[in-house]
Amino acid sequence: MKIMWRFWRKPKNATPPKPLPSVKLDLRSAYDDKTIITWFGHSSYLINIGRATILVDPVFSGYASPFSFTAKSFKGSDIYSVDEIPAIDLLILTHDHYDHLDYKTVQRLQNKTKAIYTSSGVGSHLRYWGIDPHIITELDWWESRQVLKGNSFDPVELIAAPARHFSGRTFVRNKTLWSSFILKSARHRIYIGADSGYDSHFKMIGEKYGPFDIAILECGQYNEWWPYIHMMPEETVQASIDLKAKVLLPVHWGKFALGLHSWDEPVRRAVAKAKELNVKLTTPMIGEPVILDESLPEQPWWLLVSQQLPVDSLQPAVKG
Repeated sequence: MKIMWRFWRKPKNATPPKPLPSVKLDLRSAYDDKTIITWFGHSSYLINIGRATILVDPVFSGYASPFSFTAKSFKGSDIYSVDEIPAIDLLILTHDHYDHLDYKTVQRLQNKTKAIYTSSGVGSHLRYWGIDPHIITELDWWESRQVLKGNSFDPVELIAAPARHFSGRTFVRNKTLWSSFILKSARHRIYIGADSGYDSHFKMIGEKYGPFDIAILECGQYNEWWPYIHMMPEETVQASIDLKAKVLLPVHWGKFALGLHSWDEPVRRAVAKAKELNVKLTTPMIGEPVILDESLPEQPWWLLVSQQLPVDSLQPAVKG
C-alpha cells in the first residue's frame, strides 16, 4: 500500500519540464561497414551492423502500460514512428513487460520483420497476436544461434544470457523467461543488458564472452524497495566493469516515469560514478547515433532540459 501511494504521488520532477531534444536522421541510410546504435529512449534502440538492421525492445505506441492513459512517454521522445523504421533483419525482444514488449508496435512491425528472437515462452504472446510462428525463435539462457546468415551479411552469433528480473503482463507472473543477449560479429561484440538487478552474472558473462565493445545497460526505474530486479546507477557502472566493456551506454531512462526518482537522476548518478571509476560513458540524445570506434556522444543535454535552458546550442555528433 505504501508503494502504491507513492506511485500516485510521484515527485513533479519525475517528468521533464520541457520537451526533450533529439536528432532526426534517415534510418534507412546504408551504413556499410559501420556499427551504429540509435537510441529511441528507454530500452528501445536500433543496431546497424554493416548492412544488417537489428531492433531491440521497440515501444512506439506512446505509452508503456495496458492502458494508453498511463505511463505516457515524455514530450519530445516520440520523434520516430514505426513507419520510419527500416526493414528489420532481426527483432530482439528481451522479455514481456509492457515497456519492452509493445503490442501495437509489434503488430505494425510484423510485415517488415524477417526474424524475431526472444526469451523462452515470450513467443506465446506473439503467436496469440497472430505473428507468423515461422519467424519466431525462443532461446533459453546460454543457448545460441547463428543469425543474419547469407551473402548480404557478415555472420552474427546471438546468445541468450542470464538476467536478474521477472516477467508478466497484467496479473500473470513468471510464466515466461527474461534474458540479456550477446551479439558477436567479426566487427564488434555488443552486450544487450535488458532489465536486471546487479549480481554475479555480469562477471560470469564478462569472463565467458568479454571484452565487449559496448554494454547497453539499464539505468533507471530503480528504488530501494525493489533492489533485486533493477540496478542503482552506480551498480550499472560496476556491471560494465564486470562485463569488461570498453564503453557503457545507459538506457531504461529518458522516456517513461516508471520509478519514483526524478527523470534525469539516473544519468546524473551514472555520470558521476563513471567519472569516479574511469569508465567511458556515451550519453546520446534520442536519435543521435553512437558509432563504435568513431563517435561516442557525451554532451550533458539533460542539464539544459532540467534547467530549462535553450537547447539550440546542442550539436549532434553526426549530422545528416
